[in-house]
Amino acid sequence: MSVPPPAPAAPREAVRDKPAPLGVRLDVAAAPPQRASVAPLDGTYTAARSCQGDVAALLDLARELGRTVPLPQRGKTLDRWQSLATLGAADLTAARIIEPHLDALAILADAGREELHTDGSTWGVYAAQGPGGQLLATPAGGGWQLDGDKPWCSLADSLSDALIVAQTENGSQLFAIDLHSEGVTVSGPPWTALGLPQVPSRRLSLAGVPAVPVGGPGWYVQRPGFAWGGAGVAAIWQGAATSLARRLLQHCRSRKPDQIALWHLGRADQALWAARSVFQAAAAIADSTGAPAAEGEGQAAIVAGRVRATVVCTVETVNSVAAHGMGPEPLAFEPEHAQRVADLELYLRQDHAERSVAAHGATILAAAAETGSVPW
Repeated sequence: MSVPPPAPAAPREAVRDKPAPLGVRLDVAAAPPQRASVAPLDGTYTAARSCQGDVAALLDLARELGRTVPLPQRGKTLDRWQSLATLGAADLTAARIIEPHLDALAILADAGREELHTDGSTWGVYAAQGPGGQLLATPAGGGWQLDGDKPWCSLADSLSDALIVAQTENGSQLFAIDLHSEGVTVSGPPWTALGLPQVPSRRLSLAGVPAVPVGGPGWYVQRPGFAWGGAGVAAIWQGAATSLARRLLQHCRSRKPDQIALWHLGRADQALWAARSVFQAAAAIADSTGAPAAEGEGQAAIVAGRVRATVVCTVETVNSVAAHGMGPEPLAFEPEHAQRVADLELYLRQDHAERSVAAHGATILAAAAETGSVPW
């Protein structure tokens, strides 16, 4: 005998004496958190919002958070990801500016090169490689110099320093450079994107620029921290999706929802909960490996690949059900909502879609061949 579905529950009146959440949690605890435990996240949210997209103010906030946000793989990885998710919920411009600075500090810590960072520095991380010529690193006067072009260098004319991947005769290698050095110029077409308009990505042209090695050839992508950094970016996407879901919930509470509206809300909750579960599990694995080491690379790549794939599906699901559920009105008349959607669409393309999942499949297959075990 089939059981009929339950009748839609009437929406309850909003509880007026409880403030709406600001920060984004990534655990799956059944009980609501104590207010004091989420106060730091709420403070991060409020600080990011107060900058109102101003680049200089957000770089100041990046410096501040660089002193307080915990490094990954040192016992508080979930706290780090929750801070990033909260930035994504508050303002994707803020997240896009601050995350590379925090990532650079984690990379320098992994390499044991913290002395390269000063308290007033602001960092970018430039690893993407486009078609055409490559950025080359060559020995020069007992050190190294960089020559060539590097695409997709966000805010290169606003930051003080960068970690940048260049090609050596032994393969790709990471270097630290001073972006104010003679020989550094920003070139390429202007940024015309509707998403993240205040975070332009331009081409960086280098000519005889002094560079300091950070790790050996191949170290940057081989260390476990590379994978966990990618999961941190996914936390930002999760935070932005959480904001979209909160807006959908507000829409459903503003009127009596029908079955389809309730389906949209339920679908958003399922997607967000699945991703939160993945973050919580992944953070425990990251912290269980102890100090960052190359031998943890394989497990980190697999787990972080699962995180990113799950979050991409979550974001696309929440974005879709929010659009279907609320129609064109918020996109047409709510600048903040419309900008968040445009920002998120562009930011999510930092993932390589089907190619990312195919690369993850290749990692799973290689691990199964190496260990002789089945991963599920």
